[in-house]
Amino acid sequence: MAEVRQATVRTMRSRGGAMLQARVSDGRRDLSLTFFAKRVGVLQNHERKLVPGRVGLFTGTVGAYRGELQLTHPDYVIVGLDADDEAAAMVQASRPIPIYPASAAVPTWRIARAVRTVLDPLLPEEMPDPVPAPVRARHGLRSAHATLHDVHLPVTDDDWRRGRRSLRFEEAFVLQAALARRRALVAAQDAVARPGVPGAAGILHAFDERLPFALTAGQREVGRQISQDLAAPRPMQRLLQGEVGSGKTVVALRAMLQVVDSGGQAALLAPTEVLASQHLRTLRLLLGELAEEGMLGAAERATRVVLLTGSQSAAARREALLAAASGAAGIVVGTHALLGETVQFADLGLVVVDEQHRFGVEQRDALRAKAGTTPHLLVMTATPIPRTVAMTVFGDLEVSTLTEVPAGRAGVTTHVVPAGKAAWLERTWRRVREEVDAGHRVYVVCPRISADDADRAAGDDADLVAEATGGAGEPDGDDDSLLPVLPVSPGLPDDRERRPLRAVDEVAAELAAMPVLAGVEVGVLHGRLPASEKEDVMNRFAAGQVQVLVSTTVVEVGVDVPAATVMVVLDADRFGLSQLHQLRGRVGRGSAPGLCLLVSDAPEGTDAATRVRTLAETTDGFRLASVDLELRREGDVLGASQSGGASSLRMLRVVRDAELIAQAREDAVALVAEDPDLSEWPVLRDAIELWLDPQREEFLDRS
Repeated sequence: MAEVRQATVRTMRSRGGAMLQARVSDGRRDLSLTFFAKRVGVLQNHERKLVPGRVGLFTGTVGAYRGELQLTHPDYVIVGLDADDEAAAMVQASRPIPIYPASAAVPTWRIARAVRTVLDPLLPEEMPDPVPAPVRARHGLRSAHATLHDVHLPVTDDDWRRGRRSLRFEEAFVLQAALARRRALVAAQDAVARPGVPGAAGILHAFDERLPFALTAGQREVGRQISQDLAAPRPMQRLLQGEVGSGKTVVALRAMLQVVDSGGQAALLAPTEVLASQHLRTLRLLLGELAEEGMLGAAERATRVVLLTGSQSAAARREALLAAASGAAGIVVGTHALLGETVQFADLGLVVVDEQHRFGVEQRDALRAKAGTTPHLLVMTATPIPRTVAMTVFGDLEVSTLTEVPAGRAGVTTHVVPAGKAAWLERTWRRVREEVDAGHRVYVVCPRISADDADRAAGDDADLVAEATGGAGEPDGDDDSLLPVLPVSPGLPDDRERRPLRAVDEVAAELAAMPVLAGVEVGVLHGRLPASEKEDVMNRFAAGQVQVLVSTTVVEVGVDVPAATVMVVLDADRFGLSQLHQLRGRVGRGSAPGLCLLVSDAPEGTDAATRVRTLAETTDGFRLASVDLELRREGDVLGASQSGGASSLRMLRVVRDAELIAQAREDAVALVAEDPDLSEWPVLRDAIELWLDPQREEFLDRS
């Protein structure tokens, strides 16, 4: 929408014909309009309309000519001129004009005419309102019919502001009612109470006694909440979130042991084989002889912890399946392979889902279906979720948060390394050598596996690695051959757009050839490697036989090597903020301080530079999550994309509208508490079914 500043018609001597050139401005930037014709007379209609001082809406494909932006043969309407008569023109010129998401083929004013075609004959009784009248009255909201007129046919600015707020509230209310209804339905289901065993008779008590460290106050409080949930005859529905390294695994293990003490089994679902194997090692290390039931040296009260992944040998898989089906294994750790039809449990009492955003609802459903009654559910995420997002996305889960980091951890210092400064890069690799000489380990993370991989600029936050098929036909989520990588920001120099992203294979070769790293063993880890090789390189890295591990983001979550002190992230500006926070959390987990070096060439002022700089400024995961949310919006909160480009929210934004969402949640919860089936409010029930459709509402079911 811009004002015409000048318009001139001239004859083109060199090529013949005529050309009209106009310049319009929105007060901040100018745009040139160009029209060509065989004769000057053909352009007179444009010349009569494009009079300096008039305001119009212009649409077309923006091009560039001699360094200036221009529209060639744009479509346009002049405000107050393109109307049926003078009176209509005066009204049109004095009222706010709705701008619709348009294209060059279908401009906004054509959409506006289509809206009027539907809206003008519509009667109030033909527009049922999903927000009950008492709720509308409490918040001063107009009817659905009046709201649509406020938004599409505003007379004043107050009209469209009022209408837009009503639409946002309606969207929030329907979403929160759907969440509240799902929660009520799950709460009405039966579950087996898993109270554990009293006193010192159980494995949980024995585990607490052998812990080499004291639980934090937060771990004790969250553990108490979970214990109470498990002891109730209704399904636990709890989200456990916490800072990187806050000790979520210990809390989850204590919950699993309470279920085992109660005669049940627990399943821990991890998104990748690397993480599943890491969990197995961690649980066995923490449990010691408590995880060796049936073996020499086992504790008097013990259980078994087994691993089930898609790439196991047939014999190992058969043994794990038998242990799960017979009940011999109290804890079964696995990837998507746990969801296979051949996997059976004797008495599945608790499902723990790690990094829940990597799993679809169908996968969680498949695991829950293996229990006779609805099992308890504990969802874990290491990505801190701002309260507004948790309230919107996880509205039907109780949320527990761990904010303390266990004592004895030295923390991490973060610095940004300019990729274009050779001296800084040289110092980076000298610093790596110093850490190796001190007996420590180093991660080097790259966005690609090999130089042959095409860059993938999907526009997604890079922490949403696509789930893919593992080595034995089971979807194990480890194939990171094409990681979603954030695109370069618009306006970047051409040389940066063309520069290929760093790849694991080539970086590993470069490091192995560097004189400063002579004698250092460099290992490689990525999703294309067979499971046995991944396991081997991680074991060698943990043992110190490999000192520098060049990897993709397969090490992003859960991998725990206390001797690792340095994380070098190449092309750091091409990763999402939450993913960078997770990567940084892989170092500084022992008593030695950690160092995170973010190698980036993002120009100042871009979102990419903001991400990297913010990470260097703070280790507060909740602040980082809020910044991340503001940069990329909240994503498809009802679907699996979780990226900024395709939000299923129409008018609502979880950061901007936090107060409104809280109001809608309060009203929706109260309404559903009185009428869980919404029998008195059929319009609201229909809106949930129509607006969220069955598949989307199913996604909300985290039971």
